[in-house]
Amino acid sequence: MAAEDPTPSAGRFEGREHQLPVRVYYEDTDFTGVVYHANYARYLERGRSDFLRLAGISHTDLLAHDEPTAFVVTRLAIDFRAPARIDDALVVRTTYDTVRGPRLMISQRITRGETLICQADVLAACISLDGRARRPPKGLVEALTPWFSTSAP
Repeated sequence: MAAEDPTPSAGRFEGREHQLPVRVYYEDTDFTGVVYHANYARYLERGRSDFLRLAGISHTDLLAHDEPTAFVVTRLAIDFRAPARIDDALVVRTTYDTVRGPRLMISQRITRGETLICQADVLAACISLDGRARRPPKGLVEALTPWFSTSAP
């Protein structure tokens, strides 16, 4: 019998959209069994990170670069539409829409089946390790270019 791959799933792409399955655990909920609002930001972060991972962008490599680069979220606007509850199977859906200078515009949704749980608009920026905004390294933009929206403003 072949051994299973112990590597956690980083989700998959469907078109431009990255889809990351997430299960709601007891630790994610409040005393009523509903996901605590701050945990949605965690799910969204996982979606953005795994998008990059599957697109061939490694946070470790970005930090080891000649000019180390990291990301910071400068704006996160979440619209909550329906509650998620313990044991729910959710999908975090992420698209990287465009890049302008150091800024990356990202759209995200969390769904349970056909039900929209929440949607978010995220503005992230590339920064140097001293916290200054910087343009993304050439390799990062090249890796993301196929995923950007052609209709983004």
